[in-house]
Amino acid sequence: MIYTLKMSMFLTALSICAQTASAQTQNSYFSMSREGRIHNRDGLSGLKINLRDRDIYSPKSVTFARDGTKFYIHSLEGGKTVVYSYPQFEKLKVIKHQFSEKDAYLFRNETTVFNYPYYQNLTDSQKNIFMGKPVESALSHGGRYLWITYYRRSYDPSAQSPSALAIVDTTTDEIVRVMPTGPIPKYVTISADNKMAAIVQWGDNTVSLMDISSQDARDFHYTSHVAIGEQLSQADLFGTNRDSTCGYCLRGAVFSADSRYLLVAKMSRGGGVAGIDVSRQKYLGSINSFAPTPRHLVLDPSGEALYVSSNTAGVISRVSFNTVLDELLRAAGKNLNVSLPGLQKVDLGSGARTIDLTPDGRTLFVALNSSQVLSAIDAATLTPLAEIAVDPYPVGLATSPDGRVVLVTSQGVRGQGGNSVDIVIFERVDLDSVVSPDLN
Repeated sequence: MIYTLKMSMFLTALSICAQTASAQTQNSYFSMSREGRIHNRDGLSGLKINLRDRDIYSPKSVTFARDGTKFYIHSLEGGKTVVYSYPQFEKLKVIKHQFSEKDAYLFRNETTVFNYPYYQNLTDSQKNIFMGKPVESALSHGGRYLWITYYRRSYDPSAQSPSALAIVDTTTDEIVRVMPTGPIPKYVTISADNKMAAIVQWGDNTVSLMDISSQDARDFHYTSHVAIGEQLSQADLFGTNRDSTCGYCLRGAVFSADSRYLLVAKMSRGGGVAGIDVSRQKYLGSINSFAPTPRHLVLDPSGEALYVSSNTAGVISRVSFNTVLDELLRAAGKNLNVSLPGLQKVDLGSGARTIDLTPDGRTLFVALNSSQVLSAIDAATLTPLAEIAVDPYPVGLATSPDGRVVLVTSQGVRGQGGNSVDIVIFERVDLDSVVSPDLN
């Protein structure tokens, strides 16, 4: 095939429709195709892969195994993690986040941490009998352990009491330990040196740090509890909407490449991005340099570029991680309004939720909840490449380690849409690597 290049740095769209999208830039060709879905809805068809699965109930997020042989779908309202093989898309297992008296050994006699109180009249043995609602997950120890945080325990309707997280051994896909957390631990992330886990509590403006340097999950233990500003009391929050009674509404987080610092997104309006000195276990301060409601933070493979999705604003930002860190080191515990040199932004429309980079770091995918599309942008320039319609309303996504597929989870809104995981195949080809045939 002979490609004709247009001498322009801007996108030349070739085709966009509900199932396929493709584009050509000055030096590359990008295409993606919506090939299938795993879902729990009536009347869905028209794609090559159409898998009906009753265990897919409000899928919040999805994570690929480190070796790329399977993936984990976290059904928040269903209280399950559903495991599928990749690339065969065969159902392997259902991990149930339901605990009874016989599971007491998983908790190792722990019911709370950092003196978090319970707001229910329960005995110690009753506190660990519940269904957990899985939100997000992260891998540690070369992919052996999968960490899954629970939005709340099933008996805690207003998410005031301690929640929990499960640690799954991915060699067996069995839960090997359950640990208490603060209220609404929406996010967990692992340091690059694999010595520390950070649990981000949406419910009360805190981050818990844990020593995971041992190879044995039984040895993992908390080391510190860091408040971003002032810790939010849970005492008067019964019956409130925890999407708004969440203080700074802490969400995404990412460690620096050297594991010394942690950045945390403050998703409340005007919240900005906070910094923590991990070695000193100290809050550094915050900077309000990004579009409102920052939600998800991602580092590129080199550890040099930071990407930020801003939910309400629908903006994706890119900036040097060290530029952000330099400002945070000068913040002295304050919230600063600063302009960041080299900050790039692109407005994609309202509802920019989860973001993920391809393994080569060249393409960034964005789940756009409001417009119900998956967007692909050039990671270096933030130039939009293409977008494709997905099931409403997309919230989570993950790119396969082989750089061929992106999975998109759709929860739905007020009973509309959702209960679906879209399967999108993509390809990006450098045009200067395509050799034209010799026609002479």
